[in-house]
Amino acid sequence: MEIDAWVWWLIGAVGLGIPLVLTAMPEFGMFSAGAVAGAIVASLGGGVVAQVLVFVAVSVALIAVVRPLAARQNARRPVHATGIDALKGRQAVVLERVDGNGGRVKLAGEVWSARTLDAGQSFEPGQQVDVVDIDGATAVVM
Repeated sequence: MEIDAWVWWLIGAVGLGIPLVLTAMPEFGMFSAGAVAGAIVASLGGGVVAQVLVFVAVSVALIAVVRPLAARQNARRPVHATGIDALKGRQAVVLERVDGNGGRVKLAGEVWSARTLDAGQSFEPGQQVDVVDIDGATAVVM
């Protein structure tokens, strides 16, 4: 029993689809689509050279077109700060005097230890300060 060429192309397409699922690398999906195109050419009676050329052309065309579009779309996505990066630039209220040696502020609903960016500066309770950095568990304010 001889297997037709288009079946081999479909087996190749499935084989290329497996790493796509396992690694989430879209290039494998593009190669898989090229293999499906090769299967179509084989089912229409195209020769081996035509099948391989269609496979290569479709795969390369998809990579050349889709990858730049995906990169552009990914670059446009806004970056959301999380964790301590989300606290930088926020305002806090001084609870205990803050100077270069320490103090306490209320930041994002939580009480944080704090110190000033400039050692000669100090803030009294009730004042609003800007958080410029987080150093461990200490908010650096100004």
